[in-house]
Formats: sequence, structure tokens, C-alpha cells
Amino acid sequence: MEIKPLMKGAAAGAAVGTVCYVISKSSERQKKSLKRNTGKAIKAFGSVVEGFSDMMG
Repeated sequence: MEIKPLMKGAAAGAAVGTVCYVISKSSERQKKSLKRNTGKAIKAFGSVVEGFSDMMG
């Protein structure tokens, strides 16, 4: 049994659990802000990945 995939799964599970906890304990105003910031972060990450793939291709 390899340890690396197990650790990646545990880390991903902890991250998802933390996000769910934060969202469940947040007020409506904080939830809207969190959603907006998450959307911005996803778009930025997409741009980085696209730029990296263009650079490699």
C-alpha cells in the first residue's frame, strides 16, 4: 500500500470538510462574499492553467 495517495485523499477530505464547516457557520453576508471570492479564485486559477498550457504547447 502506498502512502502518498492515502495522504492526498486525507488532505482533500480535510479541505472539503473545513470548507463545509466554514460555510455552515457563516452568515448570509459572509456566504455571499465567500462565493464571490471563490469565483474569482477559480477564474484566476483557470487563467494560470491556460497560460501554462499555452507556454508548454
